[in-house]
Amino acid sequence: MLGIFLVTGATGNVGAELVRALADAGEEVRALTRRAGASGLPPEVRSVAGDLDRPASLSGAMSGVRGIFLLPGYRDMHGVLDQARRAGVERVVQLSGASAASGDMSNAVSAYMIRSEAAVRESGLAWTILRPVAFMSNALRWLPQLQAGDVVRVPFANVRAACVDPFDIGGVAAAALLEDGHEEQVYLPTGPESLSPEEQVATLADVLGRDLRFEAQPNDEARAEMLKATPPEYVDAFFDFYVSGSLDESRVRPTVHDITGRPPRTFAQWAQAHAGAFA
Repeated sequence: MLGIFLVTGATGNVGAELVRALADAGEEVRALTRRAGASGLPPEVRSVAGDLDRPASLSGAMSGVRGIFLLPGYRDMHGVLDQARRAGVERVVQLSGASAASGDMSNAVSAYMIRSEAAVRESGLAWTILRPVAFMSNALRWLPQLQAGDVVRVPFANVRAACVDPFDIGGVAAAALLEDGHEEQVYLPTGPESLSPEEQVATLADVLGRDLRFEAQPNDEARAEMLKATPPEYVDAFFDFYVSGSLDESRVRPTVHDITGRPPRTFAQWAQAHAGAFA
């Protein structure tokens, strides 16, 4: 599919992988950032400025664009998509989350995913929605503990997830942007295995060659710690998912292989690729 592709969140977990996938395919890529000239992008990728909370600021970034990748949760998703339609954009891939399937608007995380999906469906553009499970890159949150010692305390210790490498989400997103046949599809990318947090820590210990010790963090302690940096409604949402059990991310699905033609990466492969971040 010849054209220009605009990637929002271009320096984030999924966006950065998608930018590389599109650039490696020889496509022209624009990386949307709040300020032009963002670092960490491939040299052939153009950084363009724009603010998704101010749709009018996106007119230049969207000019001549054929397909866009959108993050969820902005204040005026309808305005962003209206701007895209006026610019002649044909195709949009919307990142969402597995909890959107619940339809539960009382959960703050699910609600902004649901609203974003609704805006895309109503946009008049050809759309594809991605609902991945937990990212393998969430393990980077353990970095301060690993720098301080060999004990990793993790909340929701009994919750298993078929966590997925953002590399594979980027691969699915690239296929949905570049190929026909993905219109009006909702894809659920997962990794190849369902792991507990303790199993993830054990895998990371093997990759890093460290004698790491896993500890389950009590719920009251986890809530207090999360509230230091996270709005209460989002903390409540996570406890609804992982303590009340409203979200099950443990099921392994064939999505990545079906869409990209290759198996999804294992957590060990992700850890090996990012071992330098834990040094």
